[in-house]
Order: sequence, then structure tokens, then C-alpha cells
Amino acid sequence: MRWSKAWTGASKDFKIFLKKKTILYSMIGFEVLISIGMPILVRFVIGKAENAAAILPGLINAFFFWFIIGIVLLPTSIASYSLVGEKIQKSLEPLLATPTTDEEILAGKAIAAFIPAIVANYIGAVIFMLLVNAFTFRVFSHFYFPNWDIAIQLLLLGPLACLLSIDYNVLVSSRSTDVRTAQQTGSLITLPYGAVYVLSEIGVLALTTTNLLIMSAVLAVLDGFVFYLVKATFQREEILTEWK
Repeated sequence: MRWSKAWTGASKDFKIFLKKKTILYSMIGFEVLISIGMPILVRFVIGKAENAAAILPGLINAFFFWFIIGIVLLPTSIASYSLVGEKIQKSLEPLLATPTTDEEILAGKAIAAFIPAIVANYIGAVIFMLLVNAFTFRVFSHFYFPNWDIAIQLLLLGPLACLLSIDYNVLVSSRSTDVRTAQQTGSLITLPYGAVYVLSEIGVLALTTTNLLIMSAVLAVLDGFVFYLVKATFQREEILTEWK
């Protein structure tokens, strides 16, 4: 695969993304809400709870899991738009008619969705960690972040979850003929992560190092399986003929 071709396709999609102000503003708004809103809730708990030192670790870890939900949610608009949007703009047929391989096209779409989502998520996570450290230092007598569990979420679980979301949404986009339908169907990928968050909040599932590594391993397997499905179902001849 020629990565230069994939980057060329990604660069074109970056320009489209920058023109979609609603997508850009929604990404910024989500990160601001989580990175600042959640630490404010932590500070509220510190002021109200008598046993804050015992409550806060589980609460903070659960709040931080919103960045995993975010890394799944943020690329859905870009990735689900990737192919069906090209069809609507009448630019898909010329793209598929070029010598660019299917792998290069799909890689370009993945890069264009992955980089904005991961960058926005990391910036939000840094702000979150700095604020939580500032609010909780007197409770713990040390900085809560960084720690191994957060490192696993940021460097392993998050990227794997992001790739799975992108592959799933590109798959949805390749089989859709309407942008809204593609985006609505693509957003369903966030449901399992929402379930994990709820289970962690009610104490059924602890976000321990072991559980985070198990989730990462499951996502790695799913990433490979869904990527195989994307490659197997992405048939440019079928798309060109059936989407007329």
C-alpha cells in the first residue's frame, strides 16, 4: 500500500472536515464539557462528601471513561460521512476510477477521522487531569494523575476504540445512500461503551488495570475483524453501479 496516496486522500477529507463547522464545533463543545464540567463535579463532591478520599478514585475513573466514549463518538460524523458524502458531492465516482487501491482509499478515510478525534481527545484529557489534580491534591496529598490505568485508557484502549468506531462507520457509510441514516446508524457504536460507564457508576464493573487490559484485548480482536469486513465488503464496482 502506498501511504502517500492514503495521505493525499486524508488531506482532501481534512479540508472537507474544516468546512463542516457543525462537526468542528460539536467536537470542541464535547471536549470542553467533559474536560471542565467533570472536574467541577469532582470539586463539588469534595465540598459535600465527608469520606471524599474513599469516593473520589472510583468517581474520577468513571468520569475519565467519558474520554473513551468521546473517542468513539467524535469520529462518527467524519467517518460515516466519508463515502456517502463523496457520493452526494459527485466526487466518489472519480475517486473510485483512479488507480488508488481500496486499501489506500480506506486508509485515507481512517486517517482523516482518527487524527482530529485523537488530538481533540488528548487535549481534553490533559485539561481534565490538570484540573482534577488541582482540586484533589489536598484530599490525596499527591497528584492523582498520571497513573497506569489512565495511561492504558489513553494509549491503548482509546486508540483501539477509535479505530473500531472508524472502521464500523466507514462500513456503514459504504452501504448507505443517505448521510443522516449513516450518521444515526454509526452512532450506535457508542452504546456498549455507555453500558460500561453505567456499570462502573453503579459498582458492577470496576475500571481496574486488569479489566481495562481485557477490554483492550477484545477491542484489538474486533478491530481486526471489522477491518476485514470493511475490506471484504468494499466493492468499488458494486458501489459505482448500485449507487447510480
